[in-house]
Amino acid sequence: MIVYLHGFNSSPQSHKAQLLAAYMAQKGLAADYACPALPPLASEAIREIEKLIAGKKNLCFVGSSLGGFYATYLVEKRAARAVLINPAITPHVGLRALLGPQENLHTREPYELTEAHLREWERLYVPRISPERYLLIVETGDEVLDYRRALERYAGAEQAVIEGGDHSLRSFPGHLPRILRFAGIAA
Repeated sequence: MIVYLHGFNSSPQSHKAQLLAAYMAQKGLAADYACPALPPLASEAIREIEKLIAGKKNLCFVGSSLGGFYATYLVEKRAARAVLINPAITPHVGLRALLGPQENLHTREPYELTEAHLREWERLYVPRISPERYLLIVETGDEVLDYRRALERYAGAEQAVIEGGDHSLRSFPGHLPRILRFAGIAA
């Protein structure tokens, strides 16, 4: 099963989530795909994901940005696998500048980003990872996160570094077959 974890202020309606869902449906694999709506508070997001995956085996997370941070936590906790797309490494540091009023880009739901959010992300940070459990896909033109930090953090993992692009990972459609292969799903 592939579980797509969207990024900060995003939702299951995000472009990448929709592309992956359509690709899997086209391959007859719609039943092997899930994308939960993640609440802004990390503890609630993890609770939603764990409820969704309870009792499931052979999990592969596909995490974009903040979703990549959550995927890393879950991979190390559950011995699963993950494809990370321009992942956030330390959201408790990087998102500090955005404290205050926020709005989900897709649902338009408002909320307040607080120190409590930062503390929860900090508690989920995993200092050591198992690199063999990851496929890292980054674009060097990411204007939000420094791709080199991801290369360092996931050293030893399978990596795809694409010149140019941006934080949305423009090259995403071309990686869909590789994502399914890494997840161990036969198309």
